[in-house]
Amino acid sequence: MSASSETGSAKGLRRDAGIIGLLFASTTSMIGSGWLFGALHASKIAGPLSLWSWIIGAFIIMLVALCFAELAALFPRSGALVHMSHASHGEGLGRIWGWMLFLSYVAVPSVEAESIVTYANNLYPHFVGHDGVLTATGFIACAVLVGILALLNLLAIRWLLAVNNTVTWWKIIVPALTAIVLIFAGASQIGPLWPHGTSVWTAAPKSYSSNGIFIALPAAGIVFSFLGFRTAIDLGGESANPGRNIPLAVIGAVVLSAIIYILLQIGFLNSLKPQDVANGWGHLEFPGSKGPFAGLAALLGFGWLATLLYIDAAISPAGTGLIYVTGGSRILFANGEMKAGPQVLTKLNGGQVPWVSVAIMWAIGVVFLLPFPAWQKMVNYISDITALTYGLGPIVLLILRRDHPDLHRPFRMMGASVVAPVAFICCDLIILWSGLTTVSWLFVIVLVIFALYLIYYFLIAHESSADFGWEHIGWLGAWFGGMWIISALSGHDLGGFGILGFWSAVLLTALWSLVVIELAKRSSLPAEETGKILVEIENTL
Repeated sequence: MSASSETGSAKGLRRDAGIIGLLFASTTSMIGSGWLFGALHASKIAGPLSLWSWIIGAFIIMLVALCFAELAALFPRSGALVHMSHASHGEGLGRIWGWMLFLSYVAVPSVEAESIVTYANNLYPHFVGHDGVLTATGFIACAVLVGILALLNLLAIRWLLAVNNTVTWWKIIVPALTAIVLIFAGASQIGPLWPHGTSVWTAAPKSYSSNGIFIALPAAGIVFSFLGFRTAIDLGGESANPGRNIPLAVIGAVVLSAIIYILLQIGFLNSLKPQDVANGWGHLEFPGSKGPFAGLAALLGFGWLATLLYIDAAISPAGTGLIYVTGGSRILFANGEMKAGPQVLTKLNGGQVPWVSVAIMWAIGVVFLLPFPAWQKMVNYISDITALTYGLGPIVLLILRRDHPDLHRPFRMMGASVVAPVAFICCDLIILWSGLTTVSWLFVIVLVIFALYLIYYFLIAHESSADFGWEHIGWLGAWFGGMWIISALSGHDLGGFGILGFWSAVLLTALWSLVVIELAKRSSLPAEETGKILVEIENTL
């Protein structure tokens, strides 16, 4: 081992991340490419009721975020999501979950690069083909962009967060300005452009339904737009006061982003005209709708805003991709710490950055461009795998509250016995609302991951079957299998066989979620063994 590596290991990660740095890290992870497209896709699915999609989405993510805020303060380590899973159900689940978390992170820089290249195609039409798929030139451009984000991540954390803070101010100001301009401009156009008192808020009422409010959560990228709150958790080991800073950053980022998203949806709807939905909301179309907010700004005569939005189409996704390389590399770092992966993942450079993990984020991210060569395809994957990984947080919280009630909690969530189960139910509902095709595809990935882990455990590591921990991970099979069955039985609007109605499927999902929670609690490690793991985690880097 080199001298610099030894020094890095001795000192561990630098603790230069303050409250503003963590808040902005999570905020910039949220406000990426999702806001540029989400309002349009949500409107196509739920019409004017799409405003409720953002409100409900913010509420759901806040419930989940509150669970993780308490857990993050208990595990103030970089890559804390990996450590949490080890504490409740042991190494077997921890290793599986650690790599699933990695898979939920690694594609985000790539999808943000795809967003940049897609917008740039308007100026240089060689990046994306007529079918919306990356060309060879577009693929190379995305690979280079992700590489630049990886190189920036080799900076010391204080410099990285300083760069991110500057970018985040831009990412907050531009969408907020867009929302305000469109709200007031749209209100002023009602008189002359909407004859006979008609309003876009009441137009084409038969072309959407209330079910669309919930289907839009995963399908329109609303869940995707809120996913970044966990970045502050990933950087917990680099904060001087994690017990205070992490919960404030997590909750603050969700609130700030929710306000901006809701205002943007109001502004988007306010700027439409009834003739834009003459053929129904599913066929919403207007000049420039490929870049919806820029197109509306141009139609309303705000050319300066349209130009600003095209510039933002590069800056916002780049900022999100930058910080997701950071978060994903910390997940890999934690996998190395907990022996879920090779120790090389914990190698630090002179700036105390896990450089090997950063390099892997770039390499695998480029590979993900091959099966998902379009923004919409990549977003569907990210939303579903992340909703699945979020489900463990509420379960770990309930187990630690039961087995270690006197544990010092720098942040203690009120009403955990109610909030945590509801948060878990919401995670399962997001999976249900994504549709049978996506659920089936998602669980195939889970099976592949599990098969790879079995090969590693028995054929490479030559570990004992008695130490595998089947009794602690068996509930996963029941959870995933039950969710697939409910999805298959659901209505045609969710891609199922139509045996259950929409709300019957929702109710059955909620009941099944409660059963899964009980199975997970009964399958957890004994309290004394969890206590030992907590001590081990405390002694990690």
